[in-house]
Order: sequence, then structure tokens, then C-alpha cells
Amino acid sequence: MTSPAERYAAFVQRRALETRSGGAADHLRRFADELPFPMDEFQRDACQHLAAGEDVLVAAPTGAGKTVVGEFAVFLGLAAGRKAFYTTPIKALSNQKYLELVRAHGAERVGLLTGDVSINAGADVVVMTTEVLRNMIYARSDALDGLGFVVMDEVHYLADAARGGVWEEVILLLPDDVRLVSLSATVSNAEEFGSWLTEVRGETAVVVSERRPVPLWQHMMVRHEVLDLYTAAVDASDPGPNPPVNPELVEAVRRAERASGPEDRRGRGQNARHRGRPGKTSGGAGRGGVRPPRRDVVLQRLDAAGLLPAIVFVFSRAGCEAAVDQVLASGLRLTTEAERRRIGEVLHELSVRIPGEDLEAVGFSAFAAAASRGVAAHHAGLLPLFKEAVETLFVAGLVKVVFATETLALGVNMPARSVVLERLVKWDGRGHADVTPGEYTQLTGRAGRRGIDIEGHAIVLYASGVDPLAVAGLASRRTYPLRSSFRPTYNMAVNLLSGSSRERVRGVLEQSFAQFQADGAVVHLARQLRKHEEGLAGYREAMACDRGDITEYLELRRRISELEADGQRERAGERRRAAADSLAALRPGDVVEIPRGRRSGWAVVVEPGLPGFDGPRPQVLTEERQVRTIGLAEAPQGVRVAGRVRIPRSFNARDPRQRRDLASSLRNAIAEGVGAPDPRGDGGGHGVNEDVELRRLRQALRAHPCHGCPEREDHVRWARRAEGLERERDRLAERIAGRTTSIARDFDRVCEVLLTLGYLAETDDGGTTGTVVTAEGTWLRRLYSERDLVLAQCLRSGAWDALSAAELAAAATAIVYTSRGDDDGDKTAVVRGVSPALSTALDAVVRTGHEIEELERHVGLTPSPAVDLGLVRSLWSWARGASLADVLAASDLGAGDLVRWCRQLLDVLDQLSVAAPTPALRRRAREAMDLVRRGVVGQEL
Repeated sequence: MTSPAERYAAFVQRRALETRSGGAADHLRRFADELPFPMDEFQRDACQHLAAGEDVLVAAPTGAGKTVVGEFAVFLGLAAGRKAFYTTPIKALSNQKYLELVRAHGAERVGLLTGDVSINAGADVVVMTTEVLRNMIYARSDALDGLGFVVMDEVHYLADAARGGVWEEVILLLPDDVRLVSLSATVSNAEEFGSWLTEVRGETAVVVSERRPVPLWQHMMVRHEVLDLYTAAVDASDPGPNPPVNPELVEAVRRAERASGPEDRRGRGQNARHRGRPGKTSGGAGRGGVRPPRRDVVLQRLDAAGLLPAIVFVFSRAGCEAAVDQVLASGLRLTTEAERRRIGEVLHELSVRIPGEDLEAVGFSAFAAAASRGVAAHHAGLLPLFKEAVETLFVAGLVKVVFATETLALGVNMPARSVVLERLVKWDGRGHADVTPGEYTQLTGRAGRRGIDIEGHAIVLYASGVDPLAVAGLASRRTYPLRSSFRPTYNMAVNLLSGSSRERVRGVLEQSFAQFQADGAVVHLARQLRKHEEGLAGYREAMACDRGDITEYLELRRRISELEADGQRERAGERRRAAADSLAALRPGDVVEIPRGRRSGWAVVVEPGLPGFDGPRPQVLTEERQVRTIGLAEAPQGVRVAGRVRIPRSFNARDPRQRRDLASSLRNAIAEGVGAPDPRGDGGGHGVNEDVELRRLRQALRAHPCHGCPEREDHVRWARRAEGLERERDRLAERIAGRTTSIARDFDRVCEVLLTLGYLAETDDGGTTGTVVTAEGTWLRRLYSERDLVLAQCLRSGAWDALSAAELAAAATAIVYTSRGDDDGDKTAVVRGVSPALSTALDAVVRTGHEIEELERHVGLTPSPAVDLGLVRSLWSWARGASLADVLAASDLGAGDLVRWCRQLLDVLDQLSVAAPTPALRRRAREAMDLVRRGVVGQEL
């Protein structure tokens, strides 16, 4: 609670604001009168600052109503006859905000721009993704004329590693007379962010509210029992630091752990058959201990307690789909007959928007069956039309439970009465990581619908290994610092240098939030450096050996280990070559055993493997009549021909009957005894020179004076610690030395790459040198992609000039596509079954990517994301007219993934239709867009 003095100071500040805002206060009164609810204090404070002509940063919890401030900026723009742009990080949120503003101001005054959709682009109010505004600024678009207000919703997205830099570009480059409204989730360094905004934009008011409009109660579910997380004395709206845990919860956990017996330890075997895929359910328990309650049990308990509708966060696309399957298999139904009729009406409207031939491929029947029971999934791989239907049905109270990944927590307006977290560990793109306090706050912020619920509920499912004390700490902390992810890019460099000198651009970049934070961190780093120096002195004293130089002895050990590792790698390479040779030797009719992976088992070769980047990949038919390709991933030790079966010359792998007959022949051969696979030996051996060097080093090690020291291993251990601390100290020293110019230095390195490749050139005008954009750099300005330089080089080299429209569409996927983080396969493996021209173009793309990567490493830049050919085959088929069912069956893509990647592909093809260097290629880019934009993809657009 605030003190009387603080409340009086706030009153004085509000009165001063009202005086300064003058006539704009009348606008605020009119705006407030039109709202269906009274404004909260933080909303009114922020609007008063905006009315007084200041920029505003608003940081408030999810669902608190901070978008009201953005809507007031739109109101002020319309009243003053100036344009207002409302930017969002994702297209779904842009679409949602567009519809809201159309309802408020009319379709004739509101437009939408999201890269692939353009509606009324010249309107007074335009909703757009942040990248669209950035591109407008660089293009010096006429649409910026008369711009008075920009709202940046979800501005905390500037911390996103892949796209966050775009937010800083916009903030730095917007004209000074444009008022900026920044809306952020609750962050713990809002004042720091506000100080930076004031430095680069002028006076910026920081308005922070940590009060949720709907109190949030925290719970844990232990077996079938939902229990409060905190004691009754804790205030749900402000639990404070280290709130006491409910003793009844602690006792329930103890009882559950004591009671966990053989039934728990057996795992999911018996019951898993009835709930979908074994081992894929929620929880955090290992093989033993307490497991989370079944999903149908959780929903029944929530329903009985009146805690629906609920969002259940699963953190896995496959997990979301499996959860829906499990609930359906349980027979649970959460809807009434009247609700099912209304759901049917919504789904019928949805079905007519999907081409009839695609309904089965997108899984419409299964989706409709789940929705009619009040259950649905929501994740990035879901068809956007399905996501739209889920959001509509959930907001209407017809779908009661949504199993979702964390992407739902970003912006999309789907508040619920309850939020359930099945686990507190999620995949972060590199590995499994604990949910952070900031992520927990974002996820549970969906609980509690303003104007509907008097309280919201967050429920964590208990499993062995989940500590209630840790959950209490997670739920009560408000630590969500905003960290800049800004870095100079190639497109940014040529755009900025096209209108300013290199020195001036460096000055602009040094104003970034990344540099602002870097400068502020130097003091802390210097303190760490001093501690490291003190620690090193102690380590060196402890590692000293009176018999000799322990550092020299440790270097001998390290050299021996390196040579042994080199030998192991050489032997592994020999085994890989032998395995590749065995695959290359296979012929149609050979019977082999696939030793590992999802495709393990017996198979017969139907087509020999062609050589490629990752070795030969012969096509085989399995006992289950499935046609697959195998490579070194499935047979790392190679394969041995265990027998043969006859394959008719007219065999067609696409004919189900012929596959059935051949699979039958394979099973007969196996039954007659084709023999067991012959495990390969290691092959190869140590090189002679390597063995000689190893023997010499081992003799030197045994002869070293420190080798006979009785405390040798203690000295070695301290020496290794000293080496590690020295490396860390050196890294700290480098960071301190480079902190104050880190962004500008990266910009110089980007310029060095562009100068080397000819997109920039150095000039000498009467002794004054400068950097100018070349003709090639001029059209690089219009290429916006994470792999913009690879794209520019492919266009410039003519590698894509001979491609047809379909081939161009497939080749361009290498620029936009990125495999999911848990896919560790070879992203540049040869793509089989495509045209020679496309294959040649893909070789050029991969080669270009490697060349740029080498150049970036040479100048000291972090390499750009590697090209990824994982989508080429699918888009090659799609652009040539293949059915949706065939495209999905031949890949691991879902329909939603295909539509999402097609949208990004269309964005790049649209850029090529304007920026490609030749008229013929620009024309083919437009033709490629027509080929991609069909069927369900065209319906989505």
C-alpha cells in the first residue's frame, strides 16, 4: 500500500498534468465516457501524459487493460487529423486489433498491413506488424506523411533473439514529432527502459502497474486434490517475497509420496493404451514416484469446482494433440446440446472456407469432434483457420479447455478462468530448461477474465521432483528483466548508409538500448574481474609443485588427449565411409535390416541410393508396406545383404497392391531365414605417425618430474581450475574493453563483409573517405530476411535465373525455412526427386551460405543462420500442383506449418517481384506466388 504522502504527491502530479494537457483533457474525458468500464488509475495517468504531448511507456500485467492507452492514442490521432499506426509482433494479434478498431471507428477509417494482407492501407488508422513499419521507414514511404502516433504493443518483444532488433530500429528511426506509446508486460527494469526512451526520443513518462484487475489464486493439484499454494494469510494480489506455503499442501505431497507404490512405478503401460501414446503425457516424474493426475481427471475436477474455461499449457505441439486425443478417448464431454449446436454452426462456416478436397488432409473431422465436446488444441503448427475458430469458440465460452503451447501467452486475447501448467520444464530451442519467473507470470496472466470472473486461478500439477517451495518462489517473484537483442544486419546497414555517412550511422547505432545496457554493465563486470584476479592468485599458490612445472605437465596430458580424440574421429570417419559404401552397393531386391530409429526392422530395397551430401539414401519397402528412404542416420554401421527377393520389372511403389505383394514376399523370406545382420568391425586403425607421436608424449609424461609427486592429482586439479578461471578472466577483460563500442564495432564488421562482396564501396573525395551504397546494395535494401545476404548473392550470381516459377518457389524456401529446434538432422542434405535445374540452384544456395559464413567468421561476426533445405521437396510438390494430402503425407509437416511457411515464402517472393535484378526473374516471382497461393494456402490469405 502507498503512504498518504505518496498518494498526495501522485495527486499533485495529476493536477499538473491536467493543467499542461489543456484542451486535450476534453479528449480524455470524451474517450473515458465511451468506455464500458471506469478507467484504472494507471490507465488515466498514462493517458494524461499522452494528452500532454509526452511519449509513454506502460508496463502492466497481462489482462490489466494497458491497450486502453494505445486506443486513446488512436482517438487523439483521429481528433487531431493525424494518422495513427498500431503495431504488433504477430499477425494474429494484428488481425484481432484490426477487428476491434473497426468496431470502434468504422471500416473506412481503419486499415491492416501484415506483409501478405493489405486492407485499406491508406486509412487514418492502420494496424500492422512491426516489420511492416520498419520497412516503411527504410523505404521513406509516403504513408508516413501526417503520422502523429505509433503504438507498439508487446514492446517487450524486443528481447526476442530473432526479431527483437526491429523494435529498436523503429524506435531509433521514427521522426521526432511522432508520439510513441510503448505497451509492455510487467518487466523489472521498466525504469531503465524508460530512461533509454527518454534519451533517444525525448520526454517519456514511465507508468508501471503491478496490480492485477482480477486477483490470481495459486494452487497445486496433488493426485485428485486441488490445494492452495499459500497459507490463508497471504494476499493473492500481493503475495510478497517468500510467502509461506500451505501446510496442508506439504502434507498432501508427503502422503502421495508415501502411497506411491508398484502401480505408480509400473509406468503407464496398462492405462496408456486407453489414453493415446504411452509416455507422452504430462508430468515431471521419472519411472517411479508420484505421477501427475490424468488429463480427464484434471478436467473433471476443474469442471466440478467451477474453474472452467481453462488453458492447459503443455509446451509441446505433439503433447497438445495427444492431450486432446486422451480426453476424447476418456469419453469426457464438457458441452451441452445447445452449445454443440452453436459449435456446429461455427464449424460449418469454417468448413466452407476450406476447399472440399483438403478437409480430410487438414483433419477437419477430428478437430470438429473435439470442439463439439468442448476441447481443442492451440499451437503454432495448427491451421490458422483452426486457431481462429478455437479463439472464437473459447472467448464465446463454447470450448471449455484449450491445450496450448506457450505461444498462446503472447498477446492473443484468450483470457480464461483458470490456467493449468502440466510441467515447469520446457524446450527452449536448445534444450530443456526450467520455466522462469517471468515466463510463469506471462503464462498464468491469462487466468481471470476482467468483467466476468472475480478471481483467476493458476494450478500446477504435482509430480515427484516438483517442490512446492520452489513453485511458491516462482509464483511470487516479479523478475522479468528486459534485455536487448539488437544487432546490426546487412539490410539495416545498406538502408542507413543510403541516406547518412558511416560515422553518423555509427552514432545512431550507439544510441541503441543494447549499447545503453552494455555501458551500464561495465561497473559490474569490473567488479567481477577483480574477484577473478584474487581467485587466480589463490589457485596458483595451490597448484604449485616443488618437483617441477605443473603447467608443463598438464600440457603433455592435454596433447595426449587431443591425439587420442583425433584417432577416435579418424576411426569414426572410416566406419562412416564403410557404411556409406555398403549403402551405395545395395541393389533392388536386396533384403536388409534397418538397425535403429523409427524405421527399424526388415526391409527390401526397391530403388538404389543416389550419392548426396549425407551419403546414399536407398529407397526401401518395410514389412508394414511403407516406402521409406534410409541413410547413415538409420544405419550408422552400414548394412549387410541378408538375402534377396524378386521385384517385378513393372513394380510401382505408389501402387498399394504391388506394395502389399512385395511386403508379403519379404515376410516369407524372413520366415525362411534370411540370416542375421553382420555387425561391422571398427575398421581402420591408428595412423603410423600418430602412434609414434603418442608413444613419445606418453614417455615424456612418465619421465616428467611432477609425474612422481604424491600430490600430483591435487596440483593438476588446481591447475585446471586456474586455467578455467584465466579463460573467464580474459573473456571479462575483452568484454570490458569492447563494451563501450560493441554495437558500432559489429556494424563495422557488417560493413567489411558488404565492402568485400561489393554492396558497399569506399570513396575518396579530395582526401575525405566515405562509404557509399553500390547499385547491388540498392536492391539489397529491399530484401528483408534473416538470410538477406544469401538471397542477395543468389540473385546477383544468376544462380536462380534459369529456374521456372515452381523451382523458384522451392529454392526460396531455403531462405525462409528453419527446422524446429529439436531437429538436429543435416539441414543442407541433398534433396532427392527434384529437377536438375533446382538441384543445381540448391547447390549454389548451400555453397553461398558456406562462403558467407566463412567471411563472417573471418571478420569476427557471429555467423548468420545456415540455410535449411528441409522444406524444398514439399514446396516443390505443392508449387507443381500436388494435393495437400500428398504433400503432408510425404513430410513431417502439419497443415498449419505448411500454411505458415507458405506465408513467409510469399513475403520473400513478393520482395523478389520488386527487387530481383532482371525483369524475367521479377515476372517468375509473381508467377511463383500464384502457384503457392492456392487451395488452403489461398483460403488463408
